[in-house]
Amino acid sequence: MVAITFNVMPESPEEDITKIKKELEKLGAKQIKEKPIGFGLKALEVLFMEDDKKGIGDIEEKIRKIKGIGSVEAGDVTLV
Repeated sequence: MVAITFNVMPESPEEDITKIKKELEKLGAKQIKEKPIGFGLKALEVLFMEDDKKGIGDIEEKIRKIKGIGSVEAGDVTLV
């Protein structure tokens, strides 16, 4: 298994973080942390666990399709 952390930025401070978190949980997010950026904007640090043979592209693409997401960036990838 692989633990993958994604840094997710909403499009704007007005986006509903709670709705975005619920959508991420539906995708299988194991942990979601809010990180204040400034001017009311909060980034999300999202942890997923996946089979190491699947890769991260599929998850990243699904995250990008969530309404209100501005950007998605893969962070740490660690074998578990």
